[in-house]
Amino acid sequence: MPHKLLLVDDEPFNLELMSELLQDAGYETQLAENGETAWDILQRDGEQFSTILLDKMMPGMSGFDVLKKIKAEPRLEFLPVIMQTAMGAASSVQEGLAAGAFYYLTKPFSRDMLLAIVGAAVGHWDRYAHFRELANLHVDALRHLQTARFRCRTHREAQAITALLAKTSRQPERVATGLFELLVNAIEHGNLGISYEEKSQLIAAGTWEKELENRLQAPEYSDRQVALEFDHQGHQLQFTIEDMGDGFDWAYYQNAEPASLMTCHGRGILIARKLSFDSLRYEGKGNRVIAVVNQT
Repeated sequence: MPHKLLLVDDEPFNLELMSELLQDAGYETQLAENGETAWDILQRDGEQFSTILLDKMMPGMSGFDVLKKIKAEPRLEFLPVIMQTAMGAASSVQEGLAAGAFYYLTKPFSRDMLLAIVGAAVGHWDRYAHFRELANLHVDALRHLQTARFRCRTHREAQAITALLAKTSRQPERVATGLFELLVNAIEHGNLGISYEEKSQLIAAGTWEKELENRLQAPEYSDRQVALEFDHQGHQLQFTIEDMGDGFDWAYYQNAEPASLMTCHGRGILIARKLSFDSLRYEGKGNRVIAVVNQT
């Protein structure tokens, strides 16, 4: 089945244009011309959607008001929301990201930018839905796991480890979303030495998957693994992830202005910190990160 998107904008022309572009790309869309209508739809059918494109400035219930309602509703809080705004000010972007927006699109935006960001959001939702399904399996014994060590090289291995360890938490899909992002960062940007700029260029050229596979098979990277240690102490779950790369300027990515994080990738740290973990701490040169979940 195609992914279903909810488009919310008080300008009918904008709605029709976005709907046409997204339907041509294979998405199913539903339209709402104001915040009140959008919230009614979400309350009734929110689980049907994979992503929301939400205009920030609307009369009555604004897009920001709708975003806050979504993030306060447990059924919907992980639904990716792409905010649209004509205001590119850092303070406006900061407000939306702090409230849980997945991304900001500044009008006017291109077709390619729209499709790239929607694709990233839908991919994020697919991973969340997959981990949610796995978490429903009855593996109660994992709630009693105290310590464990794992090693992985590939996305597939990282996904398997994530699905397993997420079941140690009372909110497995919450933990899974951030843990997988951190493991992917460790594999791609740590062990394989792919910079955020290189990944942008490879995605744009359509050669990202091929380059990832080539590096995994290259002799200089073949012995590199990501180590993950799990520790359950009292009411806390601690995940320590360490790669074999050269590290990075982790302070920049934790503290940078939100406007500088506006790419369709490179948001793993932001997602992990905002949505998944109660604390996130990088150490040393940046190839070691400690993520903590409170179980109280």
